[in-house]
Amino acid sequence: MTPEEFRRQGHAVIDWIADYWESLDELPVLSRVAPGEVRRALPAAAPEHPEPFDSLLADVDAIVVPGLTHWQHPRFFAYFPANSSPAAILGDLLSSGIGAQGMIWATGPAVTEVEQVVVDWLARAMGLPEQFLHAAPGRGGGVIHDTASTATFTALVAAISAATGGRSPEQGLGSHRWTVYGSTQAHSSLVKAAMMAGLGSDCVRGIQVDPRTQAMDVRALERQLADDVDDGFQPLFVQAAVGTTSTGAVDDVEEIAMAVDGLAWLHVDAAWAGVAAVCPEHRDRLMRGVHLARSFVTNPHKWLLTTFDCSVLWVRDSALLTGALSITPEYLRNAATESGEVVDYRDWHPQLGRRFRALKLWAVLRTYGLEGLRAHIRDGVALAAYVEELVASDDRFELVTDRSLSLVVFRLRAGDDATLAAMEALNASGVAYLSHTRVEGRAAMRLAVGSWRTTRADVDRTWAALQEAAEGVLGG
Repeated sequence: MTPEEFRRQGHAVIDWIADYWESLDELPVLSRVAPGEVRRALPAAAPEHPEPFDSLLADVDAIVVPGLTHWQHPRFFAYFPANSSPAAILGDLLSSGIGAQGMIWATGPAVTEVEQVVVDWLARAMGLPEQFLHAAPGRGGGVIHDTASTATFTALVAAISAATGGRSPEQGLGSHRWTVYGSTQAHSSLVKAAMMAGLGSDCVRGIQVDPRTQAMDVRALERQLADDVDDGFQPLFVQAAVGTTSTGAVDDVEEIAMAVDGLAWLHVDAAWAGVAAVCPEHRDRLMRGVHLARSFVTNPHKWLLTTFDCSVLWVRDSALLTGALSITPEYLRNAATESGEVVDYRDWHPQLGRRFRALKLWAVLRTYGLEGLRAHIRDGVALAAYVEELVASDDRFELVTDRSLSLVVFRLRAGDDATLAAMEALNASGVAYLSHTRVEGRAAMRLAVGSWRTTRADVDRTWAALQEAAEGVLGG
């Protein structure tokens, strides 16, 4: 592809994306293809001879788009949002064009230093304590991971190293009987992290939650910690959730920290909700007690307009990360690293190679500004509050938990079967897409607002379709 051809096709791709966004409103949110349908539409082998890029775009329209569940659709309300935005896409495009590999400072000084500054910007914008910043005195700092799952695993590996005086998992864990703690509503990545770290899933203790708030019962945590110590176990890692996947519950980090009292590494998983702290009115609830944690993660790629993947992990003491993860073969030795004056991010996560993820976050922070990001978060919260009002106004429905920021969890009073049937009918209609959960054993629908394209009209259209689905299920 010549430079001129690249220019022409690049413009065509940008046009395609803009046209895609404009067409989303009328596309069914949930894909309707059958298993294997996309695969069967593609040739069994790669082409022997070059094909024009126009042919690929044509196949994207004919084969790929019908096989997509449209996460950027204004009525995608399932799970949590996976925001993209024009600024983030252009930043990602720049990253791809530059094609840098920033495994160590020397292989991309700007890749490293832009990231250091940008994660500090975000930390300050959310009110994260100074001890987590690169720019602050001390050894704190942040790093961009792919997902919060990887960040949690990384924090757990650092906790093992810290608890063993620098002994890494590959050196063996000896006779230690480690235990890991999270609420029963903690993300499943906590269990997976324990498995990948060689601790096994049996070491993870699921702490019961308050039935009303769904937040961790801190007294139950205290009892479990005491029982485990009495039984010869060694508490290693406690995860507090700030915005659980199921209901958006916010654990009391300060109370959890007091219960742990230095006995274990305290990690805060704020993957979805953490970015809402850019709004001062949410900061006290979301950041209370975070200064007592050793690590904190949130995902700009969920609700902060940054194209997947972009998950930021901050630590109070980066030496505990690098002590657990640093391996320096001869081919990576260089004067800058030896000087001790630079950050080599390859020591801050499991993988060696890393791309220039900071560019898209930098583009978002600069293009929207903190004012624009606050407006985006506040709009999502306001629309969810409107959904909450709609639920309360229809006697057939009931809230299952209090609204958490932009997440509303509700159900049909008629019971589990009716609730799930109505949700499935709505999803099948193509109008919108909701996901479900179970709260205290009862089925519930989750409606999470977060797209930059969602309007009140989208909420009204979704609610009307859900009411129609409920009428079909309830018979009138």
